[in-house]
Amino acid sequence: MNEASLTTSEEHREIPPVGRIVSVTGSRAIVHLAGCQKADAASALPAQRPEMGTLLRIEAASSMVFGLVTALRVESYEAASTVAETWIAELDLVGELLMNDKGEYPTFRRGVTAYPNLGDEVYLATQQELRKTFAHDDEATIEIGQLTQDSSIPAVLKVDELLGKHFAILGTTGTGKSCTVALLLRSILWDNPLAHVLLIDPHNEYSASFGQAAEVVSPENLYLPYWFLTFQEIVEVFLGDRPNSLAEQEILADVIPAAKARYAHGQQRNARGAQKSPRARLNDGPAYTVDSPVPYRISDVLDLILDRMGRLEHKNSLGPYKLLKSRIESVSKDPRFAFMFGSVTVNDDMSSILSRLFRIPVNNKPITILELTGLPSEVINVVVSVITRMTFDFALWSNGLVPVTIVCEEAHRYIPKDPNAGFEPTRRAISRIAKEGRKYGVSLGIVTQRPTELDPTIVSQCNTVFAMRMSNELDQAMVRAAIPDAAESVLEFLPSLGTGEAIAFGDGVTLPARLRFHMLPEHAMPHSTTAKFSEKWSKNITDPKFMEAVIRRWRSAGH
Repeated sequence: MNEASLTTSEEHREIPPVGRIVSVTGSRAIVHLAGCQKADAASALPAQRPEMGTLLRIEAASSMVFGLVTALRVESYEAASTVAETWIAELDLVGELLMNDKGEYPTFRRGVTAYPNLGDEVYLATQQELRKTFAHDDEATIEIGQLTQDSSIPAVLKVDELLGKHFAILGTTGTGKSCTVALLLRSILWDNPLAHVLLIDPHNEYSASFGQAAEVVSPENLYLPYWFLTFQEIVEVFLGDRPNSLAEQEILADVIPAAKARYAHGQQRNARGAQKSPRARLNDGPAYTVDSPVPYRISDVLDLILDRMGRLEHKNSLGPYKLLKSRIESVSKDPRFAFMFGSVTVNDDMSSILSRLFRIPVNNKPITILELTGLPSEVINVVVSVITRMTFDFALWSNGLVPVTIVCEEAHRYIPKDPNAGFEPTRRAISRIAKEGRKYGVSLGIVTQRPTELDPTIVSQCNTVFAMRMSNELDQAMVRAAIPDAAESVLEFLPSLGTGEAIAFGDGVTLPARLRFHMLPEHAMPHSTTAKFSEKWSKNITDPKFMEAVIRRWRSAGH
């Protein structure tokens, strides 16, 4: 007997129903549960009665309709143990198995076409039905855990739907978000060793989760030359958020294209042995825009500023030039910015930098982890802006031939709900990936413990969401607004979820489901950033050099 025949109604005739339909309204149904005596309830096995989140089957005329239990209550409650009560279960109708010509139910599909009738009997979904409902035999999938309803049923994700339409992992601190990120990516990379994944790691916690499979880019080995930056990004580096810096910005907008032209013509002259006058080079700026990803020298920028200063008729206009020149010299010589300005020579090494970031070729390292701890705090937003912007541009100009997944931890820092917060170019770059990335093969994963601080337009683009424990009503409301399914009442479980549990919904899963993630091996656990006070306070620090080392690191960070 094949698996399809296991789901015929003959199999269920020996299984007693748990109730019958007494109301159907739109996508919801109400079930009058059998066994309404308290004595019956006391003798019933837990597996024989529905619980919150249980999947129930309704025997309709030509299909099996499945509903998720979202509420349980007793109507006409009586204290006496012998008095009959009315037990009610509320269901969200989520999908169905349609009967074929052989009387079998081979394929599950989301949505309901044949609604149940009043009086239709309701059953607990069998193990075979659960397997069929959550199976994806014809698609690329990964297993990430088990269903809470039946731990023997694996929780699987559709990889192409998960990545192709973006995903989000949301939950309060301590719910296991970092472990979930590591588990998802490890599972994806296990089946796709030639993947191209970029993980933005603000707390330097993920390198242990991937071992030799990761290219770890840290402040010690990061090379992101300043000429990669757009005008807004370079202004942020040189001038920050200083008010009244419009004059300095106008000077930069004038000299940077000229510096790019000077470098380009110098390269051409070296290649063909031709000569060109310095004055001609100075006037070739309009050939390049201020945002063109073309190399240029900081020394040329400073020379061009001096050149403009020498042409001024009124010396009282020198202020913005002097200030800008001073800021450029200060930042470019700051050892904390060596990853941008530290190279002795300027070379057009864009190809090698992008190849390293996006793993082309993969060379047994399908994921790049960008560690941000240790970078100057004032440029972290700029670094994230450059990385996310280049990710989209690379996908665009490679015609989508190399799909890239970028996962953004602490996403509320970069795409905040408040339009006046954060760094606008970073928000714009991530928003562009969220809205247009799927057309060019760029997928986005966002992770945060502060859902209410996220830009809701970005979250709405994530078609698969893993909602972990949340007790804040505003966080729950934000997640509820992002749900694409009718079964939004499943989020009532959010405050009671355990660590490592989640409600998964969206295109990456067949149905909204409560699941428990697999445990990671001990060696693959992300580094915890939570201080263990009792452990640290059990040891006395007696080394006199300890404080000196702290101050040295403090000062070297420039704070």
